[in-house]
Amino acid sequence: MSKLSLEQKVSLLSGKDFWRTQDIPEHGIPSLKVTDGPNGARGEFFTDGTPAALFPCGISLAATWNTDLLHEIGGALAEETKARQAQVLLAPTVCLHRSPLGGRNFESFSEDPFLTGKMSSAYIKGLQAGGVGATIKHFVANEQETWRMTVDVSVQERALRELYLKPFEIAIREADPWAVMSSYNLVNGKHADMNDFTLRKVLRGEWGFKGAVISDWGGTNSTIESIEAGCDLEMPGPAKLRGEKALQAIKDGKLDVKYVEEGAERILRLVERSGRFELPIEEPKEKAIDTPETRALIRKAGVEGLTLLKNDNNVLPIKSDVQTIALIGPNVHQAIAGGGGSASLKPYYLTTPYDSIKEISGRRIIFAQGAQTDKWLPLASNICKTESGKPGVTLEFFKGDKLEGEPTVVQHRARTDLFLWDSAPVEVLPAYSFRVKTSIVAQSTGFHEFGLSSVGPGKMYIDGELFIDNWDWTDAGEAMFESSVEVVKAYQLTEGQKVEILIESTNETRPIPPPNSSKPSHGYGGCRIGYAERPDKDLIAEAAAAAAEADVAVVIVGLDAEWESEGYDRQTMDLPKNGNQDRLISAVVKANPRTIVVNQSGTPVTMPWADEVPAIIQAWYQGQEAGNALADVLVGNANPSGKLPVTFPKRLEDNPAYHNWPGEDRHVLYGEGIYIGYRHYDRVKVEPQFAFGHGLSYTTFAYGSAKISSSTLSDGETLTVSIPITNTGLLEGKEIVQAYVRDIKSRLPRPEKELAAFAKVDLQPGESKTMELSLDKYSVGYWDGKEGKWVAEQGEFEVLIGASSRDIKSSAFFDVKETFTWIF
Repeated sequence: MSKLSLEQKVSLLSGKDFWRTQDIPEHGIPSLKVTDGPNGARGEFFTDGTPAALFPCGISLAATWNTDLLHEIGGALAEETKARQAQVLLAPTVCLHRSPLGGRNFESFSEDPFLTGKMSSAYIKGLQAGGVGATIKHFVANEQETWRMTVDVSVQERALRELYLKPFEIAIREADPWAVMSSYNLVNGKHADMNDFTLRKVLRGEWGFKGAVISDWGGTNSTIESIEAGCDLEMPGPAKLRGEKALQAIKDGKLDVKYVEEGAERILRLVERSGRFELPIEEPKEKAIDTPETRALIRKAGVEGLTLLKNDNNVLPIKSDVQTIALIGPNVHQAIAGGGGSASLKPYYLTTPYDSIKEISGRRIIFAQGAQTDKWLPLASNICKTESGKPGVTLEFFKGDKLEGEPTVVQHRARTDLFLWDSAPVEVLPAYSFRVKTSIVAQSTGFHEFGLSSVGPGKMYIDGELFIDNWDWTDAGEAMFESSVEVVKAYQLTEGQKVEILIESTNETRPIPPPNSSKPSHGYGGCRIGYAERPDKDLIAEAAAAAAEADVAVVIVGLDAEWESEGYDRQTMDLPKNGNQDRLISAVVKANPRTIVVNQSGTPVTMPWADEVPAIIQAWYQGQEAGNALADVLVGNANPSGKLPVTFPKRLEDNPAYHNWPGEDRHVLYGEGIYIGYRHYDRVKVEPQFAFGHGLSYTTFAYGSAKISSSTLSDGETLTVSIPITNTGLLEGKEIVQAYVRDIKSRLPRPEKELAAFAKVDLQPGESKTMELSLDKYSVGYWDGKEGKWVAEQGEFEVLIGASSRDIKSSAFFDVKETFTWIF
């Protein structure tokens, strides 16, 4: 630091490019590379990048309730990150599930701050033990995607402390992440990257956090206030609100250089912790390291996350006398492996339910699609080919936005979601245009649908004729964060007919900015090409006939990366779309009473058929081994042991955020206060569809009486609650024991109970083990805004031991003899 000029210190506060910090070669300071994301290390490019391991999504990992497993996954992610030539992973995501409609809920862990904090701590410890830094995100109160860049979250300090800050607090105390990412939203009137209360008072002051704070990409909202609040790194680079603007602010006496030096020191410390001073040269090529060990770990995590919600008459596992299985549903032949947005990547491989169940079960399989659920037309990727016959498209880039001259860069892309946010060639920046060329051969005769959405202006030609004109679009869609709505038109084709497709587009800003606007004239650019051949048949009737012919019917339904994604929230809790999946399930169970429903989603869905079907599995998004993990559980090769990390309400109207979602005029009030998730359902005495912590097994467990090591809890002490658990069934299985604490009489209103400890135990048939769960001051405290401290209030407490938040098996009591307080 003492050797750097002021200009060099300021340069460290902004990225060099999309994924790297600024280097200063003359002082031996190298760049540090970061990469997304929570379910895997994607590497350099948002789409079509280096193949990588795709782990189960955050909520599926949380459903395992297995901190040892999360530590192991963190270690595997460290190796994946290093193979991408990166030193810091932009993960984990720990924002809470305030509403079932949160578009990014799948990426986070839970509605409960304690479970979230413990799972994220294990993940971070495993990652950083492997020499890769964690970036815990998004700090803070980032529970919705609607107006995500500008929404002002009004939240009382007690709820902020007890819920939304709590996972970060636990992780920083227990795991010391190297970095924190600030969120896009405002918190009580100030953007998170320039929020003096959350960043300087709480994070830096009370918690003593010494690591780096990194803005979310495009989430730096000021020059002076952001630096002063302690947001150290503006991303992506190069500098937009720092650099020359920061230097001018210092020159004008508006920015104290000490804040610049504090931030620059923290960035250098991050470079040092990551080992870049010892290995300053970045290898030029990212690597793919698909290993048997990682495959097995992902499959294991998938099995442990699968959550058996219902199993009447032991329909599951599928018995040996079953000869024919009907696999029904829109997700049977699809690899529904993850949600959308920055958590996505190009996986080493994918497994589908159909392929895995057919191979692992060895039974006769009948298939029926049953329903169509695509939000946008399916990508044309799997059916289109280039002039040379390669699957995918030819992408031609031109310098300037007029499509003039010869292409500067020509690429092959395998997919038709051509999001160019971070992958447009540097040779054509900042203003460029591009052509996409490919061909499609119709597989049937009929009016087939073509779809185009574009970030900038776009046109689609078929056989040289203009087909879709999306050049001056004004209506924004949801795909690619900044694109238009999808324009869909039908085109008559006969089976075997080949058509040439041409897309022309630029990275000019759309909608066109008004005169004298501060909005830039050019942006990221990109387009999405969809294609579908629509069959003229009754899909539900076809599915019911298939179910009637089989011994067992497995209906695989749910959401996918188009319905759940970064950038937008869900509009309804119902399964998409227009009730067709619900009608499908009801029709199938009428045709075959031995019907198993598998729901793939990262959030709760409405289940009007829950009482009709005998068995329900919540399958989440389980990464590249999703098909194999599901098959293992269905046929009984593995025993499910997941439990819900969120409450599944019966109706959207029952959820605690219903009255304040998503807010109005870019403002949302967290009006439910401290009562989210099971805290709300307990308080208003509303019966959920499935309770927080609920999950069944193919075996059964008996709980003994809880015993507590001491009848009193004082500051600095720990109590141990012991409870014997016995496997009373015929199969090996794992049970998750949960401890909730209830303050019997409190000065301030408190939830009926709060999760305070949990443990997972593996038991053979007939085996018993005594589980020991620890309680400390953090188990009993609440935030007192008047005192500005955490308070363990004098009085009696009850610890409730359960198999879920609604299935309490035993309890014990203890006292806090004398009130005591603390800050961190």
